[in-house]
Amino acid sequence: MAELRGKVILVTGATDGLGRALAAELARAGATVLVHGRDPGRIADTIKEVTAAAAEADEPAAGYRVRGYQADLSSLAGVRELAGQVIAAEPRLDVLVNNAGIGGDVPGGGARQESADGYELRFAVNYLATYALTRLLLPLLRASAPSRIVNVASIGQQAIDFSDVMLTKDYDGMRAYRQSKLAQVLFTFDLAAELDPDGVTVNALHPATFMPTKIVSSPISTIAQGVEATMRLIAAPDAETGTGRFYNSLDEGRANDQAYDLAARRQLRELSERLTGR
Repeated sequence: MAELRGKVILVTGATDGLGRALAAELARAGATVLVHGRDPGRIADTIKEVTAAAAEADEPAAGYRVRGYQADLSSLAGVRELAGQVIAAEPRLDVLVNNAGIGGDVPGGGARQESADGYELRFAVNYLATYALTRLLLPLLRASAPSRIVNVASIGQQAIDFSDVMLTKDYDGMRAYRQSKLAQVLFTFDLAAELDPDGVTVNALHPATFMPTKIVSSPISTIAQGVEATMRLIAAPDAETGTGRFYNSLDEGRANDQAYDLAARRQLRELSERLTGR
């Protein structure tokens, strides 16, 4: 694993589940961890927990810092706010971990939900926020090169219907979730083709199957397994992990066929540019 001491790493959705455990592991390794969340109280609690975990490690790391950032990523204004806060406060950004997201279970009888901008909620939070935040932070990531982007996606994927991306017909929460997760992978492949791999690498992964988080009712894997897989993409040598790849836990995996369709990736890119203005 690469030396993480002194690296600045932003983890979105870091106040629960995988993100929270990952933040603690990064602090133990001596990184400066930027903890993002929606709720100020949960951010404060996470910072306390992460700080305590790092201090109580068998070999406490020197030099780690933990800082909190509050933003609601269900609105593009919130995404812009988070990016602006980070750019204003942080002189560098070595790793962006796009982890924030919502699952496929829809409360209230499964009725379709929309974001503050009027987009289907899962597509907005799981994908459009990832796309917009990454685009906004790219200048800082490039200036901090070599740097990395890690998109926490899922093996649960479903092809995007470009005639009804917002699922206005026959809505299903799991379909919305799977579509949004595949969109993250298409974006990962597309962005990797755009970027100089000597400067910024970008990979996506399915960290583990049904970890015990707030969006999973019947866990199979452990949070520790998800942390291990995600840490590998953060810290392993570039020659080992490469760029523009999809990993199923620790192994390179095969995404939905649509991820390898250049026309589909172009359609998604053009749609994303139009919806986010980026």
